[in-house]
Amino acid sequence: MTMNTLVREHRLPSNPIDILEELVISNDWPFTRSNDSELAVEVSGRWCSYQLCFLWDEASQSVHFSSFIDSRVPPLQRARVHELMGAVNERLWIGHFELGAEEGSPLFRHTLPLRGTFGASAEQLEDLMDTAAIECERFYPALQLVVWGGRSVADAIATAVMDTHGEA
Repeated sequence: MTMNTLVREHRLPSNPIDILEELVISNDWPFTRSNDSELAVEVSGRWCSYQLCFLWDEASQSVHFSSFIDSRVPPLQRARVHELMGAVNERLWIGHFELGAEEGSPLFRHTLPLRGTFGASAEQLEDLMDTAAIECERFYPALQLVVWGGRSVADAIATAVMDTHGEA
């Protein structure tokens, strides 16, 4: 049996940081771009501000994304927050939450692999940011309930995933 091989034109993907910069500028968000492979953006959410960090790794052809939540978890509460994050992460399709070891700041992370593609589309990058915003906004109240409200992880999760209907 002979197998035909697919021959593709070898082309490196365009730098997705350039696309992200255009998206950020069009939304009038403050940002810094220290080099071709890094972009830091500040976005205001409903509950707090988020520091978005995008890193383009040309070697692995991937975009690493982090959304830092403007909150600090006291050392005595970190075990409960890890339990909360585990319960939240079980419900996520894309990305995950973790707790920064040094500062105790929660963050949402995801890596977008692009090897074998011709680069990220604006829609893929928008979806990445939208997903992070939705999940961070949903997670933040649960975090506050556990850390400052003394609520159980189960109660906090029930509140965070509750869908509201109608208007108040």
